[in-house]
Amino acid sequence: MNTTMRLKKTLLASLIASSVVALAAAPSLVWAQTSTAALRGSGPANTDVTARNVATGAVRRTRTAADGSYAMVGLPPGTYQIDAGPGTERTVTLTVASTSTLNLAQPAAAPPSAPSAANATTLGGVSVTATTLQEVKTSEVGNTISLHQIQTIPQVSRNFLEFADTVPGMVFNVDSAGHTSLRGGAQNNSSVNVYIDGVGQKSYVKEGGISGQFASQGNPFPQLAIGEYKVITSNYKAEYDQISSAAVTAQTKSGTNQFHGEVFGTYTHDAFRARTPSEDAANKKTPSHEKEYGFAIGGPIIQDKMHFFFTYEAKKFVTPKTVTTNGQVPDAAALLPADVVAQLGPANLPFKEDLYFGKIDWEPTDRDRFELSGQVRKEDQYDNIGDQNAASAGIDAINNDTRLDLRWQHSGEIYFNELLFTHEKAYNNPTPLNFGNGAVYTYGPQQDATILVTGPANTLATQKKGQKGPALQDDLTFNDLSWHGDHVIKLGAKYKMVDLNAQDAGDVNPQFFYDVEPGTGTQAQPWKVFFPNPVPGLNPVAKSSDKQFGVYIQDDWAVNDKLTLNLGVRWDYEKNPSYLNYVTPANVVAALNSQDPNAAAGQTYAQTLALGGVNVNDYISTGHNRKAYKGEVQPRLGFSYDLNGDEQHVIFGGAGRAYDRDLYDYLQVEQTKAALPQSTVYFQDPVTGACHGVNPTPCIAYDPAFMSGLSNLQALLSTTNAGNEVDMINNNLRAPYSDQFSLGMRNQLGDWNTSATVSRILSHDGFVFTLGNRYPDGSFFKSNSQPWGNGVPGFGSLIIGNNGIETRTTQVLLSAEKPYTKESGWGATFAYTYTRATQNRDINEHYSFDEETINQYPFIISNAAARHRFVATGVVDVPWGITLSAKLTLATPIPGNTLSCYDPAAVEFPTGSNCTPTGVIPGGSGRFLVGGKVFGYRDIDLQATKNFYMGHGIELYGRFDVLNLFNWKNYDTADAIYAIPDGSVVHTTAAYNRTGNIVFVPRTVKLTVGMRF
Repeated sequence: MNTTMRLKKTLLASLIASSVVALAAAPSLVWAQTSTAALRGSGPANTDVTARNVATGAVRRTRTAADGSYAMVGLPPGTYQIDAGPGTERTVTLTVASTSTLNLAQPAAAPPSAPSAANATTLGGVSVTATTLQEVKTSEVGNTISLHQIQTIPQVSRNFLEFADTVPGMVFNVDSAGHTSLRGGAQNNSSVNVYIDGVGQKSYVKEGGISGQFASQGNPFPQLAIGEYKVITSNYKAEYDQISSAAVTAQTKSGTNQFHGEVFGTYTHDAFRARTPSEDAANKKTPSHEKEYGFAIGGPIIQDKMHFFFTYEAKKFVTPKTVTTNGQVPDAAALLPADVVAQLGPANLPFKEDLYFGKIDWEPTDRDRFELSGQVRKEDQYDNIGDQNAASAGIDAINNDTRLDLRWQHSGEIYFNELLFTHEKAYNNPTPLNFGNGAVYTYGPQQDATILVTGPANTLATQKKGQKGPALQDDLTFNDLSWHGDHVIKLGAKYKMVDLNAQDAGDVNPQFFYDVEPGTGTQAQPWKVFFPNPVPGLNPVAKSSDKQFGVYIQDDWAVNDKLTLNLGVRWDYEKNPSYLNYVTPANVVAALNSQDPNAAAGQTYAQTLALGGVNVNDYISTGHNRKAYKGEVQPRLGFSYDLNGDEQHVIFGGAGRAYDRDLYDYLQVEQTKAALPQSTVYFQDPVTGACHGVNPTPCIAYDPAFMSGLSNLQALLSTTNAGNEVDMINNNLRAPYSDQFSLGMRNQLGDWNTSATVSRILSHDGFVFTLGNRYPDGSFFKSNSQPWGNGVPGFGSLIIGNNGIETRTTQVLLSAEKPYTKESGWGATFAYTYTRATQNRDINEHYSFDEETINQYPFIISNAAARHRFVATGVVDVPWGITLSAKLTLATPIPGNTLSCYDPAAVEFPTGSNCTPTGVIPGGSGRFLVGGKVFGYRDIDLQATKNFYMGHGIELYGRFDVLNLFNWKNYDTADAIYAIPDGSVVHTTAAYNRTGNIVFVPRTVKLTVGMRF
């Protein structure tokens, strides 16, 4: 055994023992990855084509047709030696989820048909020069994030999705609580899907798009395990399911024929960051810190045949946050009791995460590959603290996700088949930090403006929601069928059984409301209480054995050397027994058909609703009258046309439809609200003797005993359903979907790749709850008031669920990229997005009570995307083993969606309301700078890495990141200010709270050390 091998094995043993507790964040070495790349082109007729993976020794073979055409599919992205006989040898690198062209008939000295800058890759101490093939003949809109970008671009957190915003049309957001999210276009976060090794990570219960990513500071997957990934913003192929905006398809790393490992650790502290605006106001900095650490190891089990890979990453954060009063109430803090005022100001959010991923791959023959992989995510975080929530009202959220994948890939002469078995278990379980009586401080004529929430979090903070179950999927690809051109045809089917669970609330923590408006008698005594009131015999936990089935066929048809057509169609079907078999309680049905107490004798409440356009038969479920929607047919059509046949200038475009899913978090409320309704009781004002609020029923005298236990409150409603909300969902519910259209052009200009695309996306059938209550004559407004007091007789308000939220988005997507190569020593990317989007409801809301139906909401400017967004990155190698990089992000202000109101004496809307939904841009102008003040988003981040080469394949390094270099304040909260001039249209404006929370981070320095071998 030579010295280098002995040293590497010694390092491997010590790495396993010690690196769990080490600090750092190191760029990873080159690892091979799993499949999804394809290679096609031409070569000598009737000749064997061999592709050998340089890192793993894996071999794939196919044979050219009589016309010389060939196709290889299912290739793990990586570096390959391609050979079709003497004079045809090539060494090329294939990227993730790509179809690249390589013509092999030329002499060996000729470049490939789609040249890109050569890149020297080090594999086991051997430098291999390979040409990275760019995918240009595709109708998909998007781009690939390389491993080098992941290693070098400045980063706020080790969430690999953060780099997606270098692709036009994408936004990665870090909010004031450190929660991360990914959004495509102008649709909500839930419309995104992320595929890891071809397996969708979709969340079926909670929002966020990815399981476990709702209101989380955590990462969905260890970054050390990601080799590269592709972002597709629209017009994806038929194999992509459960999605209506952006798709991210990532490939995990595998071991190679050489032992490799790395260990990293990153650290920052409140001493390494600037103050937040609230800390400036308080002249005191909140203690905070961030620690990230982990390791990765991989290598051969059997040379050229079997390999292993394992990684672990951890995060321990304490994130600063700010508790503020409602900015719409002037001098609100002066109205609060002294002990409550003491809870305002800086606070923090502890967070802990552990991530594990492991994989074993085995290739017993050059026709078969087996993979077994598993991932575990464990999180514990404090949340619901900041803005109008004091630290005492916080929650502790447990967030766990476990997944297992087993796949078998088999290749024949003309086909490739992949059989995949998966199992997932993901649960989100928040609970209050404290138990007892909560306090909500309000202000206003109807006490409708919440100033501050203190004390134990309310009953809705106790939840357990998740998904668990297996899936079986098979994909069959025919490599190269010649018929009026060359066809690669892929077809597949997936069946999934997933148990969905939802507990929507707990039987804890009543909330007492205090009005602090001067002149009232409810400053010391509460004016109402909100509390859970369980119904005996009903289960407050909803469960459903969900069944999902999907099939597709995709034909990538190279008509000739210029024209390629991507023709596909898929069909999905979902059967959710919890929704389909639900039976509306008999007492609710009886109440709907009973006398409307506010109407003339003989008029039932159902008849009142019918006068207002609500047919109760559309919502009453018998357990047999609901059918699963079968109309999810999704054509996916695209083309690319290579103007000169040399892949230098390619026009592309497409049109398609993509269906998503209705979240179970919405569907389950019929059951959970009926079993554990949230009741409200109003108390008489000790000064006036009257109860405050809209429809203050029931109205009783306050008794201090109500503070002494939840049972005392529940006893008030033990024999009645008064105040209990009734939730009902349409019997003919459909799934949300989007129609996508695009037209663009790609160009290779020397070392630069550019793209210009116009994209149009129309989303439909988003889920929405509206108020079903109606006045006796069927109207929704009277004297500018809604019928909150005319709910279901004997119960409370009627809330009905339907499809109806829509978005309309047009984007111009421009990008330019000079890929990094070792020869040039530098790389750069530029991404510009112009967005013009409208919507009929706040993209983050699924409750819409301002209008009678969702159809009466006007289309207003979307609050999902900035009008202009620009992201640029650059990296350069400088002497002494130093790598420098920078990232610049600029965006115009995100519009807000609010209400504009008119003078009711001068203007009467047809709906009867003097208010209408309005979009407003904070700062007014939409420019990056207005009057010297920042009204948009601005950020510059820097990174410097110094490498120390120790010999024997060992490398140490130190890394220095500066985030938000100029400490620009990217304010989080915009407070709407209303003006109502006599009879004229309101010019609603918004101003940022300049002592409140910010998105992203203040100027922060992060230090990293690491080792790799």
